[in-house]
Amino acid sequence: MPGLLRGIARTAVVAGTATAVSNHVSRRQAGRWAQQDYERQQQYEQQYAQPEYAQPQQPPPPPPAAPPPAAPDDMTQKIDQLKQLADLKAQGVLTEEEFADQKRRLLG
Repeated sequence: MPGLLRGIARTAVVAGTATAVSNHVSRRQAGRWAQQDYERQQQYEQQYAQPEYAQPQQPPPPPPAAPPPAAPDDMTQKIDQLKQLADLKAQGVLTEEEFADQKRRLLG
């Protein structure tokens, strides 16, 4: 009988050790999965969630009123400035985009 008891005791120790190791591995794996789920949730919220403190967008302000028609002397000055801009563009000092931008500013 002592051999039988020793065999049973050894089986119980091995089974208990195996159960303890299995439980430890299961808990560790569950912890890893929980951490991965948490990280994925954080990434999702950073990419797609709207901040709670965001305020609704306000409509853009109305465009400024059109300037009054230019006086004849003012028109002559604008024409002279346009000629100067055209000369600078012809000389290569201004690019097409710069010329168009300055012209747009000048004419309002």
